[in-house]
Amino acid sequence: MTSLPKDPWFTITALDKDTYAISEYGHWEKVHSYLILGTERAALIDTGTGIDHMKRVTDQLTSLPIIVLTTHVHWDHIGSHGEYDNIWVHEAEEQWLVQGIPGLSIEQIRHDVSRDITKPLPLDFSAASYEPFRGEPSGLLRDQDPIELGNRQLTVFHTPGHSPGHLSFLDQSRGYLFTGDLLYSDTPIYAFYPTTEPAALVSSLERISDLRGVTKIYGGHNKLGLEPELLVEVRQAVQELRERNCIRHGTGIHNFRGFSVHF
Repeated sequence: MTSLPKDPWFTITALDKDTYAISEYGHWEKVHSYLILGTERAALIDTGTGIDHMKRVTDQLTSLPIIVLTTHVHWDHIGSHGEYDNIWVHEAEEQWLVQGIPGLSIEQIRHDVSRDITKPLPLDFSAASYEPFRGEPSGLLRDQDPIELGNRQLTVFHTPGHSPGHLSFLDQSRGYLFTGDLLYSDTPIYAFYPTTEPAALVSSLERISDLRGVTKIYGGHNKLGLEPELLVEVRQAVQELRERNCIRHGTGIHNFRGFSVHF
């Protein structure tokens, strides 16, 4: 592809000729979704906020059948799930996808989806009528599952903490590690909600810090593309958090070089 689609809401970035970031920089969370092309099918990691229609973009980038891989079932990562037929989630969040997250009010979601917008909103978007996607998944993902795309394979890692069924994905051929809301820069990683588990989050961070062959880290928010050296900082942060005995709700924000966490 010689030129990328220009879109009023989404920003499309080619990470290489077969991998794209689809970003929503007009929203305060600066959400990223990722389209990964194989020779037989494509994987779409998350579908963004749902403020605008992601399928409009993916239709311009590929004619391959698309499987949607959900890092976790928070509204800002499943917004366009209803536009795709083949949706997969971790088994621990199947009921969240079907029924919604217990205790999270629609008023809070509508407030969060519509605040601090810096780009013109689509004409058909209304915060007052916004509803997070709900529906049955096509299938369930488990730790270490392979995702075959044809000449390209992703490996599923169950990395809970931010949510019980949070997943990360490693592109084995290129070393891209897609970390969703487990690891990103600029704003704290959230582990202070009742549905989060600080100890599980730290164990998940430790797990990805031990992965070999990672060439780039692609998180779900903020800066697009982090260097693999960050995993060394993650490993040291895990040790420090354990030594300080602060891995529990209510201990606040903990800052490290390149990232922070909020318990």
